[in-house]
Amino acid sequence: MTVDDVARTTDSADRGDRPVGTRPENIVGSVSDLVGRTPLIELCRTGSGSRLLLKLEQFNPTGSAKIRMARQMVLDAERDGRLPPGGHIIESTSGNTGLGLAVMAAERGYRFTAVVDNHAAKDKLRAMAAMGTRLVYVADTSDDGPSATAREEHAAELAEAEDGAYFFDQHNNPSNARGYHALAHELRTDLNSDVDYLVSSVGTGGSLFGTARELRRLGSSVTVIGVEPVGSIVFGGPGGPYWQSGTGTPPGGEIGSTIDYELLDEGVKVSDVHAFATARVVARRNGLMLGGSVGGAVYIAMRLLREIPSGSTVVTIACDGGEKYLDTIFNDEWMRDKDLLSPAAEGEVRQLLDEYAREVSSASDPRQPGRPTQA
Repeated sequence: MTVDDVARTTDSADRGDRPVGTRPENIVGSVSDLVGRTPLIELCRTGSGSRLLLKLEQFNPTGSAKIRMARQMVLDAERDGRLPPGGHIIESTSGNTGLGLAVMAAERGYRFTAVVDNHAAKDKLRAMAAMGTRLVYVADTSDDGPSATAREEHAAELAEAEDGAYFFDQHNNPSNARGYHALAHELRTDLNSDVDYLVSSVGTGGSLFGTARELRRLGSSVTVIGVEPVGSIVFGGPGGPYWQSGTGTPPGGEIGSTIDYELLDEGVKVSDVHAFATARVVARRNGLMLGGSVGGAVYIAMRLLREIPSGSTVVTIACDGGEKYLDTIFNDEWMRDKDLLSPAAEGEVRQLLDEYAREVSSASDPRQPGRPTQA
């Protein structure tokens, strides 16, 4: 069969033998129509059949889960009149929520002001500006730490001073969690099993708790595990500085109402070192770029596989990809400057993945040695 024969056969199959002009076209009318239906990938499994699946939210427009809740917040605010036609969206953001709101503002004819600090990844800030967002900084360029409280206070002040402006306050906005209900339905559609454990980083809390609440409403008995950086105060303990972006609540910050402690089965802390080491190892080993906070959740989930019943399904919401962090967690110079580069931590992650691979290989064929350790 020639290449032309293959092309003709494939075209006929795609058309279902229907004449051109009668088959449906797979075309959307706006960027926000592309939100959702993101893929699952199996990162690893144990010899006993427990598996770790990642819900790859970087396949959303803007490369992040947070466009789900940005869209929901805008649509709900339109419906109840908080956001008038031609109005002004104002939000405090570390980047990903701002990118989602920038898309919605561009599509629906709103002005958008993002109140930011220099802790956000530079590519996120550049992308927001490219879509017409006005960036307002609450810290000077020499301060690259998170300023969540200052951002939120300034965003509220800007909204109060202008008619037609609305501060979305994602940490306390019920639409945030509702934006992730569809993610729960996607998991139910794509899996032939229950989600036994849902493990995810906790920033505003919308992705973890919105997904978990809908899963339980649908009949799941999912165990919910939240992950925050060491230094965040959501799960108690002393606060301190941390570098994981878009997650946690720094000391002095207000814990928003979107965080639903009644749904939480366990709250776990992860160091920047282990979070970033995991993201770096997965990139080199699997060709999969993950954000730093996702690395933290994956690290906890990989360790969890050792402790849970055989045949369990663990899902981690991979809220964003790593392409926006090439100047930070994938940059050796930046990592050394922040004293975060740890060959020992990266070796621990590689060893854990290698052990799981050997277990699976031995379980399927005891004569096979398993996957060799990679440098």
